[in-house]
Amino acid sequence: MAEFSNQATLSYGGVVKSSNVVTGEIVGVLSVTKTAVGTDYTPGGVVTYIVGIVNSGATDAVGITVTDDLGAYGGTPEKAAYVPLSYVDGTVKLFVRGVPGTAPAVTAGEALTFDGVTVPAGGNVILVYETAVTGEADPSEGAEIVNTVTVSGTGFDPVTASATVTAASGPVLALTKALTPQTVSENGTLTYTFTLTNTGNGEADASTGAVLADTFDPALAGITVTYDGTVWPDTNYVYDPATGSFTTNPGAITVPAAAFTRGADGTFTTDPGVTVITVAGTV
Repeated sequence: MAEFSNQATLSYGGVVKSSNVVTGEIVGVLSVTKTAVGTDYTPGGVVTYIVGIVNSGATDAVGITVTDDLGAYGGTPEKAAYVPLSYVDGTVKLFVRGVPGTAPAVTAGEALTFDGVTVPAGGNVILVYETAVTGEADPSEGAEIVNTVTVSGTGFDPVTASATVTAASGPVLALTKALTPQTVSENGTLTYTFTLTNTGNGEADASTGAVLADTFDPALAGITVTYDGTVWPDTNYVYDPATGSFTTNPGAITVPAAAFTRGADGTFTTDPGVTVITVAGTV
């Protein structure tokens, strides 16, 4: 959309007269919307985008280019820009007035370009495509990817639209189990070590309700339980020495959130939060 104005003059007998000023407006015929399927992202996950282009003009818009910045934003001297998304090859689909059409030519890199799109007069085109979340996407709580698309073509003013997704919030827990020693004499002591790791951006607190459950076979007698190196009172768990069934009480376990560090190459490394529980007893 652009405004314009002009004024005429009339010259006669050495006299110059000016007309009034008239103003007008050129209204663009192309408009664009961009929508993310889902509201959040996870490291290594996929975000699907829908781009809608409407042509309100009386003639087809031919040779249109659609450029997606893949969420690129400022970097460091070591890396000019961080690009949190990458195009998933072969995923683009094009619909003209809701009918599947031929997919456009794709150029994928630090930006994504679809070339040769035609938007019919008085009609619309929809592009649907997938992007993968790269290691340069910030996984911290509250972080965002603001992804902008630009539609341009000869004889048309560029139009843009953006969509925002937020880093998924909360804990992401994993569990490993170790046994020492692996060979034990009768009436000897066995120790089970449970390592809980959290690669998420949120703490697994009491409200998470995490429960650790195991059945020791053979069952252990006279168990001692430690939590991060400190003896844990039996009010935090239930143990049946007859069956070997061991279960922690809901909310007794907490695991701190992970810490994230961006390297010189722009990618994040994850330092998981860790909680260690040991159960030792005789067999």
